[in-house]
Formats: sequence, structure tokens, C-alpha cells
Amino acid sequence: MQAARGTALTGPGAPADGASDQPADSGEPVRGDLPARHRRVGILIATAVIVLGLDITSKLLVVANLSDRAPVRLLGGFLHLLVSRNPGAAFSIGTSMTVVFSVIAVGVIVVILRTSRRIRSVPWALTLGLLLGGATGNLLDRIFRSPGLFRGYVVDWIELPHWPVFNLADSAIVCGGILAVLLSARGIGLDGLRGSAEPSGTARDTEPGDAPLSQNGGGTGPVSAGTDPAPGDDVTSPPARDDAAAADAGGAPRPPVRGDQPADGRPADGGAG
Repeated sequence: MQAARGTALTGPGAPADGASDQPADSGEPVRGDLPARHRRVGILIATAVIVLGLDITSKLLVVANLSDRAPVRLLGGFLHLLVSRNPGAAFSIGTSMTVVFSVIAVGVIVVILRTSRRIRSVPWALTLGLLLGGATGNLLDRIFRSPGLFRGYVVDWIELPHWPVFNLADSAIVCGGILAVLLSARGIGLDGLRGSAEPSGTARDTEPGDAPLSQNGGGTGPVSAGTDPAPGDDVTSPPARDDAAAADAGGAPRPPVRGDQPADGRPADGGAG
């Protein structure tokens, strides 16, 4: 219900029709999205813990049972199990840069942990979990094994024909790297969406029943009360107001004006004669 001059009866603090008391695009994380994000982080951490546990256990068993022994031949000689000390990176790369690879491993772990706060994708959670578990497994060898802090040799124990000796941590790093390349090639981001979302400033399509908005300099549509119509605006007069409705709204009936035509088509009283 509106007053005689078209002023809304709602208070100044009342929200407009269809408006919400929440900002349309505040940029804050949605409350309902927090459990989903926590689940993705849980998948990442669980994957890393499994990889790390398997890597540590396998290295302990290999060192305890295969040290000072001939390599164990499996699958008709296709697979060999042996103990190999590697001062370099994965697959015995860069054997003279042990400290450098230790620092790089620390940086990778920090970056993955910081990135985990924005992750929304299960494939990316698995990918980062593999990278985190593998990097941590080899870093622990560099910290705690001889010959010293950040210079320790990594235990490798899996050998394939024409392939460097490696361990489970190396395998996890390689698998995580391959998954990261595949996900990036398919355009899947950390939020699980393909490509970039539509910018918030783009105009939306007009829904059925929406009133077109007037624009300065052209266009059609209703003109707001109290404003001068712009060129091209629809300036047709609004329907005549019923005097009874105006009286109910608290205003006085409008006196007849020269030129008004009543419903029966006869000239209104007060016209000049």
C-alpha cells in the first residue's frame, strides 16, 4: 500500500522486494561450503599420510632385511629389490645437490599446505596428497639419515630394467605430477570447475516477467516518479487513480481539471463555456 504521492510506507531500513540482507557478492566463503572444503582437505591429508606411512615402512623393512645382501630377483628378473643410498633427487638425479633438493622439498611442502585452504576438487586433493606424501618421505631421509642434517641419503630399493633405482615416495611424486598435468590440460582448477567463471559484472538475461529498466539516452520502460524522462523513454500517462482509493490512502480526491473526460464521454464540469 502506498501513500497519495507514491511514497512507500515501508521504513527506511526495510529491504526492497526480493532483496536479501546478505550482500550479493561479498567475496566471503559460503558457510555451507566449509564442510565440503574440510572434506577435500581431509582427503589430501589422508592421501599424504598413507603415502608417507608406506614409504617409511618399506624403507625400514628394506634396510633391515636387504642390507649387505645380493639383490632379490622377482618376476623372472624383471624386478629387483636392493638397498641403494641416493644423495640426489628422485631417480638419482643431481647427486651433488643434496642440500638444494632439501630446501626445494621444504618449499614444496609449504606451498601445498597453503594451497590446501583453497581446494574444492577431489582429484586435486588426491594429486596434492601424493606430492605432499612423497616430498615429505624423501625429506625425512635427508633430515635423519647419515651423513647429516639436510644432507642425508635417501633410501631407494626398487629397480626396473633400464630405469634408475627408486622408492615409493618417488613413485608418488611422479604420479602426482602426471595427475597435475592432466587436470591442468583439461582446465580443471582447484575449485573443481572447468575454466573461469562468468564475471559478476556481465548482464544477465531478462527473465520472463521482469520489467525492462529505463536507460539514459534511449530504451523503453517505466520512468521513475520525480525524474525527468530521457529521450526515447515511454512517457505515456499512468492509469487514472480512483478517488476512493486516494481517499483511503489518506489523500484528498483530485479536483476535475479542464479537458478531463468522464467515462460517459461528456465534458467535465468546470470546463470553460
